[in-house]
Amino acid sequence: MSPRGNALLGWAAAIALATAFAWLGSWQYGRADEKRQLLAEAGRILQEREPAPLAAAADIDRAGELEWSAGRGRFIEAGPFLLDNQRHDGQLGVRAYRVFVPEGIAAGDSALLVDLGWLPLGPERAMPEVQLPEGTLEVRGLLAPPPSPGLRLGTGMASLDDGWLLTRVEPDAIAATAGLALPLAPRVLRLDPALPIGHARDLDVLPNTLPPERHVGYAVQWFGLSATVLLVALVLTWRSRRRAAKGTR
Repeated sequence: MSPRGNALLGWAAAIALATAFAWLGSWQYGRADEKRQLLAEAGRILQEREPAPLAAAADIDRAGELEWSAGRGRFIEAGPFLLDNQRHDGQLGVRAYRVFVPEGIAAGDSALLVDLGWLPLGPERAMPEVQLPEGTLEVRGLLAPPPSPGLRLGTGMASLDDGWLLTRVEPDAIAATAGLALPLAPRVLRLDPALPIGHARDLDVLPNTLPPERHVGYAVQWFGLSATVLLVALVLTWRSRRRAAKGTR
């Protein structure tokens, strides 16, 4: 290939690589903006705390939204469902869910998963005992999408002696695999930490994930790599032309 052909090929590769790095930077910056908006929305909802009925959890059109909710009902014996690899105060453990059936539920309505909080796991990974609150209870908390599932490998559920160990929370799959009598709403209820039931918990809407600042940091790195690729291409082109000019003298 001629020197001109080599140069064109090199620039095509450099532009493609720089474009890919710039796209990754834009994506990271977009994720930062999304999470800022999520934090602002969560702050507003937690300040106002205007409760929607628990039945709102089943609204598929609002499956990705946050909403304060309250109502009465009871926990059933199904489960518990333990989400693995969850951090709290720097320690690994599991997040415990149980199925809650709201009062006055009608045919075709959904039960919902309630986040009862976090429990530690020791080195031997013995599963902890999870509370089963009894009787009819008044609950309240934040309706939210389940934690991000990450990579979907396998069924995401393993049977335990008295419940299930989860690698991700997918209400439809949980209801089907566990053989629940009722479907599960697409949103889960994250209990108000002030309620005297459950385990260690908070209403952090970005648990076990990156804050906006980290996404911005990664965006700067990707944009820097994009600029570096183009700078290196310019320097190499300049040096090549200098060598070519010297060779013709």
